[in-house]
Amino acid sequence: MDVFDGDRRWAAEWLFGAALPIWWDAGADRRHGGWFDRLDQSGKALDMPKRARVQARQAFTYAEAGKLGWAGPWQDAVAQGVDFLLKAYAREDGLYRKSVTVEGAVLDDGFDLYDQAFVLLALASGYETLGKPPELLRAAEALLVRLGGLAHPMAGFEEDRPRRLPLRSNPHMHLLEALLAWVAIGGSDMFAGKAREIVNLALSRMIDPVTGAVGEYYDGDWRFMAGEDGQIREPGHQFEWAYLLTEADRLLGGDNFPQASRLEAFGAKYGVDAPRKVAFFSTDATGAPIDGTARLWAQTERLRTALVFGRKVEGAEKARLDTAALDAFGTLRRFLEVPVPGLWLDRMLLDGSIVDEPATASSFYHIMTGLLPLLHTGSFDPTGRPAVAAAQ
Repeated sequence: MDVFDGDRRWAAEWLFGAALPIWWDAGADRRHGGWFDRLDQSGKALDMPKRARVQARQAFTYAEAGKLGWAGPWQDAVAQGVDFLLKAYAREDGLYRKSVTVEGAVLDDGFDLYDQAFVLLALASGYETLGKPPELLRAAEALLVRLGGLAHPMAGFEEDRPRRLPLRSNPHMHLLEALLAWVAIGGSDMFAGKAREIVNLALSRMIDPVTGAVGEYYDGDWRFMAGEDGQIREPGHQFEWAYLLTEADRLLGGDNFPQASRLEAFGAKYGVDAPRKVAFFSTDATGAPIDGTARLWAQTERLRTALVFGRKVEGAEKARLDTAALDAFGTLRRFLEVPVPGLWLDRMLLDGSIVDEPATASSFYHIMTGLLPLLHTGSFDPTGRPAVAAAQ
């Protein structure tokens, strides 16, 4: 047994026994297609717009569940998101709109680079897990070519044409994630080439060489935006970028672990509130807190990075990272332990209370990414029974 065995058993039972079933049963819209955006805390779907990123993230989540061995209808769930994306969100110009109504009518036809990243990720998930249908590879390649029309003259992408500022690191982070997913499943060289470009952009322009932290907002020349926006550092994104740089090393070659470690260290030193054991929302460039409220997603990113980095180091640093992972999982459980198993809450206030509100489907992707390194390293029963019971 290791220090994570108890958490691994709890995570497996929660994911396979509760979360995946309830979101498939109540979160998939069998009438109109796609996925509902939110479930209330009784497990009832809410009549709200359907965002593109939710369709994409649910496709990714259930694809990963299938790879972990979930016995439920994971392929149907992946198709539920991918098919609806291609049907309801594809614009005539080759990009993907933000949102539609529950019925699938266009609601917000606008473009967001962030959403395009998740479309690419969903197409990779569908391609890998649904038998490599060539139309999904063609759709991904076509989208990447179309994004080339938004290429920034230095590197990366503009937010729109005509130019809209500030430039943002967050969409590029998720584009890197999606491109690496395509590299991992043998996508064409165009995916690897663009992934390398984003890694180089992050290392040369997005990350502050003094503190080792990545910012959120930049001017048109990839310099930190003037004023308060340019000072913002989100701890969750330090962890997320740190993990992705190590994934880039694994898939593309390189030695970015020292820089990735600086990102993780900034988030751990300045972005975690010790009394609450929670990664909070934002600091300034010096590490001084700006917004001490906390979101569920930042806990999953802290968990994933601590687990992965803890396997790369030894001694006191491993002990620190193992403790961080245990704390992050304990905090995550606070967001997940609600009356109806498989749902969650999303926001913690400064006093440690968690806001009672509907469960957002978009958070399931983050939960899955946080649990993957935990579940990939131990035995569990994907029917939802605890691993100890499964082994008996």
